[in-house]
Amino acid sequence: QVQLVESGGGSVQPGGSLKLSCAASGITFRLYSMGWYRQAPGKQRELVAAISIGGSISYADSVKGRSTISRDNAKNTVSLQMNSLKPEDTAVYYCNLKIGIGDYWGQGTQVTVSS
Repeated sequence: QVQLVESGGGSVQPGGSLKLSCAASGITFRLYSMGWYRQAPGKQRELVAAISIGGSISYADSVKGRSTISRDNAKNTVSLQMNSLKPEDTAVYYCNLKIGIGDYWGQGTQVTVSS
């Protein structure tokens, strides 16, 4: 059974940093691309960053230069380091795994950026 568990969210002031982590189980982690999405109140869920099995990385323009996605295949984890956080980064952040046409999601972790 696939399970994704996020951690690391919280409340920070603008300009602060957070590191989100997602622990995956029930899969051969190294065989799958992973992604981070976010959903702000009243908005659609959007892709923040993705990392392929070969380590290719892509970022949304809104976080490019401020965020770093990484994966540790030995620990079955994918992380998202976010720096220079802005109020508009406030959202629930979700870890995502795609297997075929199916999507698997974690429970989400709240990130709030406010002064």
